Amino acid sequence: MSTIDQFLSEIYQILRSKNGQKLRDYLVLEPPLPPLYGVIVNELRANFPASKQDALEAQCKKLLPEYDDGETGGSWTSFISFLVQYFVFLRDVNVEQLLETHDMLKLLLQSCTLALSDATMGIVVLPSIVSFSRTLARLAIGLDKRPDLIAHLTQMGAGMGGEDVAERVTLVEGSANVIREALKKCLSEKTGNATGLDANGRPDGRRIGIYLLGNICLKLFFHCRKLRSAEFVFNSVNQNSPPLFHFAASQRVTYLYYLGRYHFANNHFFRAQLALQAAYDQCHREAVKQRRSILVYLITSNIILGRFPSMQVLGRSEAKGLQEIFLPICQTIKRGDLTTFRSLLGMDHPNAAWLLQKRVLLQLRNRCEVLVWRSLARRTFVLSGFIGDASKKAPNLSLEDLHTLALYLEGRASVVGAEVRDSHSENSTNGHDEYVDPDLEGEVDPEDGEMVSMDEIKSIIASLIYQDLLHGFISHRYLRFVITGAKAKPALEVGFPTVWNVIQAAADTEVPGWVKEERAQADRPRVIKITGARPVGVA
Repeated sequence: MSTIDQFLSEIYQILRSKNGQKLRDYLVLEPPLPPLYGVIVNELRANFPASKQDALEAQCKKLLPEYDDGETGGSWTSFISFLVQYFVFLRDVNVEQLLETHDMLKLLLQSCTLALSDATMGIVVLPSIVSFSRTLARLAIGLDKRPDLIAHLTQMGAGMGGEDVAERVTLVEGSANVIREALKKCLSEKTGNATGLDANGRPDGRRIGIYLLGNICLKLFFHCRKLRSAEFVFNSVNQNSPPLFHFAASQRVTYLYYLGRYHFANNHFFRAQLALQAAYDQCHREAVKQRRSILVYLITSNIILGRFPSMQVLGRSEAKGLQEIFLPICQTIKRGDLTTFRSLLGMDHPNAAWLLQKRVLLQLRNRCEVLVWRSLARRTFVLSGFIGDASKKAPNLSLEDLHTLALYLEGRASVVGAEVRDSHSENSTNGHDEYVDPDLEGEVDPEDGEMVSMDEIKSIIASLIYQDLLHGFISHRYLRFVITGAKAKPALEVGFPTVWNVIQAAADTEVPGWVKEERAQADRPRVIKITGARPVGVA
């Protein structure tokens, strides 16, 4: 008996016992391969070259009889095609040609996904699909970091022109789309009861692969910045998955991390912090790298929501180096220091590259400035505001005082900015005039724009009132912000409520994409037959 025949006989025994884990261990791909597989490759090249593909398929059919409706398993048509594709991969792959290997692995995974479709035996190939998907994801990300190997693909996409460029699928996204097809099979599982769980409370059938494959897809979609494609994963999981807590902790943590990042990218920061906080709490203490990745976005989300990290959190091992980045930002927000805040989040700051790489810089700069203005108004009230007296005159803040303080801070920022630009200009131009595009000649730099006006101060205060971050109203006649309801409580507490408490009270705790409750039978999709229904308007 040849080595291939012996291999097929063992595969058949695995299928009869429906042992998916053992099948995965047999269908290895990544080098170095065990010596046995070297013998199989030599036999394939000698006895079943590309010209004898039909003979290879016939041999597989001969040694792998199809299953019947009994308890024991067997092969099926799409599995035979998948196994032939696996042998072709072993026979023809050249691991030194990474792009060709990637394309062959995609074809193999597509064939395996078709085998997964079988309602009875498809579950057996699920562990193999997960293993192949992880290999494909690593290879795709590795190729994406080697632009010299995929330059011709980029040039082909750029040569399409028109609308096709915007819709061009990158190599990483193409790999994720292949894996997503397998995810769809898991999400469409119809066996079992309405909850999708077996008698022991574990995910039933192919549903066990929902988060295993979903997390791989999300990793690739986030790597290539395709959030719309990631949205499909979250929506599909939200509609078809059993509750998340029934799955393994590693799957829960990874999924909640990407779900939090997705909501963060879409400016739903309260939802983001809920998902990220759950991911951080459930992540193993020794998984420092993973906890750090979660903590970066968790801290950022909370800062935007007005809740700053404690020194205890910043002192943890996974937070090493984060104190130097985030603590100065928190301090400037508390002080209402516009100058330092804009400097810390400016593009020329040493931390800007790191914040951009994490994709949190713009969110911090755009979303936290309103908190800086609130703190500045509060500080102005503390310094010069009227706290109220027995004459029943309400506590109030002079907008002229706030305007004066803002002008002072912006003036100081302009001086510092001019010095920095002059220094940068001297170091970069080496005595030559800096180039200016003809279309922009004579235009004023944003840094040299007009100072904040009183109308802008009114607009900022009105915005803070609308967001419930200030409690009161504006007296346009007297140019004052008047605090209301300060009879029972101190004016400072009433007029400047805590940001986090305000946001938390108004927020919805439901996080789309996070399945927390069991699905009732009534929630499952139903087919309604309308045969015999009368036309509209007919009695």
